[in-house]
This record gives sequence, structure tokens and C-alpha cells, in this order.
Amino acid sequence: MAATTAQPMGSLPSGKGICTTAPDVFYIPELIFGGLVWILVATTHVDPMNPLAWVMFVSVFCFVMTFLWLIIFAAGCHKNSSGWAAADFAYHFLAAIFYLSAGVALATITFHKKTAGNLKIYKIDIAAVVFAFLAFLLYFIHAILSSIRWKHF
Repeated sequence: MAATTAQPMGSLPSGKGICTTAPDVFYIPELIFGGLVWILVATTHVDPMNPLAWVMFVSVFCFVMTFLWLIIFAAGCHKNSSGWAAADFAYHFLAAIFYLSAGVALATITFHKKTAGNLKIYKIDIAAVVFAFLAFLLYFIHAILSSIRWKHF
């Protein structure tokens, strides 16, 4: 039999355990894809201002909060409390909704810019749209798995 380091669903991981449990293994991909959205949108000319400012807010906010969440869980500051399990679900569900709205706004802007402008900027915007929807998917899966874990507390 193979040894497993995964914790039961009714407990929160800490330390290196966050790299082996089902919902928490998504922290690093969430940071990578969220950071890519941030970088790709920041490299283009932010026009129109309002929707792209929302995309930048979502990507920076979620990147910073996910990094802080990762540090809190790695340090074990949650003390295996059910309140932290609920907060984990709430944050990741909110981040999923944010990324869905940002991805739709970015896709709309990119669609309307396809004929006017630089082809390089258009390709960067398409990549940002793809990464925004991948980030949404990761946060949504994390939220679902976090809700299951919260239910088992």
C-alpha cells in the first residue's frame, strides 16, 4: 500500500500539507494564472479605462489575497477552525465570481478591438482572456472542494 499524506476532509492543512490536499493544491496554479492575467493586461494600453481597470483590480486583489491565504494556511494560523473553512469557501467563491465577471468584460473588449489596432496587442488580450477563464475555473473548483470540506467540519 502506498503511504498518503492527504488529510481527511474535516480538517484544514498546514505547512507542506497544503501541497497535498485536494482544494489547497490549487493555490499555486491560481497564483500563476492570476499573475499572468495581471501581467498581460498591464502590458497593453488600458483602453477603455473602466472595464480594464476592473480586470486589473480583480487580478491584483486575487493575487495578493491568494498569496496571503497561502501564507496563513502554510503557517497554520487557522488552528483547524471551522470558521476558517467557511472563510476559505467564501473567499474562493467570491474570487471565482470576480474572475468570471473580469473574463467576460475582457472578452467583450477584446472582441470589439479585433479589427482596430495592433495584432500583437490583440493576441495578448486573447491570452489574457484565456488565462482569466482558467483562473475562474481554478477558483471555482477550489470553492466547490472547500464547500465540501466545510460541510465535513
